[in-house]
Amino acid sequence: MKKRAFFLIIVAIGAGFLLKNNVSQNLPRLRVPFIAREDRFTASIDAEFARVLRVIDGDTIELQNSERVRYIGMDAPEVVDPEKPVQCFGVEASERNKALVEGKLVRLEKDVSERDKYGRLLRVAYLPGATSSINLELVIEGYARVFTDPPDVRYASEFLAAEKEARAAKRGLWGACPS
Repeated sequence: MKKRAFFLIIVAIGAGFLLKNNVSQNLPRLRVPFIAREDRFTASIDAEFARVLRVIDGDTIELQNSERVRYIGMDAPEVVDPEKPVQCFGVEASERNKALVEGKLVRLEKDVSERDKYGRLLRVAYLPGATSSINLELVIEGYARVFTDPPDVRYASEFLAAEKEARAAKRGLWGACPS
């Protein structure tokens, strides 16, 4: 009896080892820089993960690795452009973005372009477990307008529908700012 139990344990360990090695060799590799072990995401193959160091304004964040990310598909009112005055609802948009992402791990999704003319990464950002992006949430809540800049237009129809709804409900900047 003891020999049989010992034999079964050895077979189970060996099968587990073989199965683990065969399966892991066939899985695609995720490109996952800066991921924290305690956070888990279900993500696409091209997903990038990063912790947000700080929020620059309503549509731009800085990551722990010093990269700046510009949210695509939307545009928040300006607050940091030295060439322009602070725009209506700009401070509120920055504060909302800060409340949503500052210090948190986000999943960043690329559309087509890698960077904008200022060298910022162009991405759609998601929080853990979220079904919609931060970009879209800021439009839905009225903190940003739709801004499509081809070729990065994958979610343009979603953003346009969200802006239309926010305008009709006079949410955020649509109710607070002169048109």
